[in-house]
Amino acid sequence: MHLLRLALSATTVLSLADGRSCYVPEPTDGTDLLAAQSLTKLRDAIADGSLQKKLAEHDVTQTCTMENAAVRREYSTLTSKEKLAYTSAIKCLMAKPPRTPPDLAPGARSRYDDFVATHINATDTIHFTGNFLAWHRYYIQAFERALRDECGYDGYLPYWNWGKSAQDPARSPYLDGSATSQGGNGAYAPHACTPALISGMGCVPAGDGGGCVETGPYAGMVANLSATGPTFPGIRTGLPPLGYQPRCVRRDISAWVSRQWSTDAQSVDLLTNPAYQTGIRAFQDRLQGGNVSDIFTSTFFGLHSAGHFTWGGDPGGDVANSPTDIMFWLHHGQVDRTWWIWQNQKPLERVFQIAGTRTLLNLPASSEASIEDLLDLHYTAPASAIKNHLSSVGGPYCYIYA
Repeated sequence: MHLLRLALSATTVLSLADGRSCYVPEPTDGTDLLAAQSLTKLRDAIADGSLQKKLAEHDVTQTCTMENAAVRREYSTLTSKEKLAYTSAIKCLMAKPPRTPPDLAPGARSRYDDFVATHINATDTIHFTGNFLAWHRYYIQAFERALRDECGYDGYLPYWNWGKSAQDPARSPYLDGSATSQGGNGAYAPHACTPALISGMGCVPAGDGGGCVETGPYAGMVANLSATGPTFPGIRTGLPPLGYQPRCVRRDISAWVSRQWSTDAQSVDLLTNPAYQTGIRAFQDRLQGGNVSDIFTSTFFGLHSAGHFTWGGDPGGDVANSPTDIMFWLHHGQVDRTWWIWQNQKPLERVFQIAGTRTLLNLPASSEASIEDLLDLHYTAPASAIKNHLSSVGGPYCYIYA
């Protein structure tokens, strides 16, 4: 018994030293309840045929049912085996040759880089625009499809429920640097704060990272495509655009960001505050951090920017190149889930709602987006009208969130 106690004590000391056992996830009862309520309303709209009828008004088909829908799950709820399968499939894409012609993206070195190049090419027409949510829904679905069809992954894209790790992101199962994480913090490197917001007023204080990511399944990962709009100190914009600028992936995990803007309370407020329930414009503006009129003076991150700058660094803090950092996919899974919850609070009323122009912050000025506009994913998926990407159970989609 004495020896057993000594062994247990030694294990406890090692666990505490490791740090991961100190992590306690925050409850996300608020958003989880809202998701369950939305799922019930979606189920009812499918069962009585009303959603199918609504989708058909714009020639969008619906053959998906609750019985055959894929289920996207929260990353921390996956088994170790499931997490490793996801990681392995991503590495598979990194090992495959690119499909983007070299004259269009000379810096692309892998199939994974095709997705990065696609996001870089589209950046000025997919952020603070009428297609922001739909484009990214199509984009992460194309990534999920590539994992499954090209790399044998038999799961679906997981998501990161921001609130769970808002108080302690560096020790969370997403970013703790373990074999089943999505990589750890960057090695410590002295650096200045990160000017994260368009207004230049939200400089993220320097944290404990700043250098290359040396832990986790992607340790030593290299960003190939040249920097486009780096916010992290010491990273220069690469020339030419989409050129070859190999550099290590760097992170500086910031609880300063997540504790303020990634909590479950922030998500619940977005999904229930009457100010953001008036229509998709108010909802998506708040999600992204503000509308065109106040974004240049704002100090509010919003859930979307806060997610990106929870790990930050380079290229995570470079809007165009951000998919190079693997956490992009879990983060945008949660962006899509948040929209999905909002949509399915009123599934018939909100399914075809979009708002915004065709250019980033309407610069240069452009016309309002239409559900007939095409989403172009270049060498990752065929071009397709926005209307086909507004329901998770309509058109090419058949998934729900658990």
